[in-house]
Amino acid sequence: MDKGKAVMGSARRWAVDFTDNSTSHSSRDILDPPGFTRASQEQDDSAVSKQKKDAEANWKSQKAWEVAQAPFKNLFMMAFMMWMAGSTVHLFSIGITFSALLQPINALRGVGKVFEPYKDNKVDLLAPKLVFIALNLVGLGLGIWKLNTLGLLPTHISDWVSSLPPPQDVEYSGGGIPL
Repeated sequence: MDKGKAVMGSARRWAVDFTDNSTSHSSRDILDPPGFTRASQEQDDSAVSKQKKDAEANWKSQKAWEVAQAPFKNLFMMAFMMWMAGSTVHLFSIGITFSALLQPINALRGVGKVFEPYKDNKVDLLAPKLVFIALNLVGLGLGIWKLNTLGLLPTHISDWVSSLPPPQDVEYSGGGIPL
């Protein structure tokens, strides 16, 4: 019983105190071992961080190109849907056509937001943005072409008859009896 009370009341026997109360030199005053320099370790860290930054820039560039080429996949799908809709004017073909017009317009309005996550000093986004814009303009042209095949674009003179002035009379003829 006395033994248990003594153990409970005193400090732990195997506890280690890591505080340094000595008056000896600090670890910074100790020379590095032969062949080891702290500058080389810092250079290694900077080389690793440079490699990480280069890898991140490379990844951002690849992702930016993937985003730029995404409308290309959409073109074939939209062209197939327009072909399946036919060339007659009905609700389905008009819906597909206006979808083909609105998707590129909305994509062109949000070019900055699409490429925002890939902004970096080392990543050139001009070429991916231009490809993205060009492919969306092709999609817009595809929608306009479908409008034309449906006959919804005013491309003939007969579409503008109501706005033409009446023709001038060239000659006048009267009745057959002179008075």
